[in-house]
Amino acid sequence: MKRKYVRPENIRKHIGLYKAIVALFALLVLLLIKIPVSAATDPITVINNLSDFVFSMIRSVGIILLGWGIVQVGLSLQSHDPSQRSNGFLTLAGGIIITFAEEILKMITG
Repeated sequence: MKRKYVRPENIRKHIGLYKAIVALFALLVLLLIKIPVSAATDPITVINNLSDFVFSMIRSVGIILLGWGIVQVGLSLQSHDPSQRSNGFLTLAGGIIITFAEEILKMITG
């Protein structure tokens, strides 16, 4: 099977497009963060609100990593680079774990 030659200027053009897509995706995720605004006099409620805020920030970082892992895997499939593909899958797996960190902790602690 003959490999298709990809010119470097075409790769640079695609990488710029992928970076723009990832930047828009990150902006969208950051705009959709759930921030608890209600103030409470009960200290437990304050701690729970802070916990919800921290976990929503962690989830947004996980979603950003998940998107970046998808971009890396796509670029590696285009350029036939196995090391970039393995890095992409590792980033994808890390993004999934970070995105669902709250549920994983709840499952572990019961």
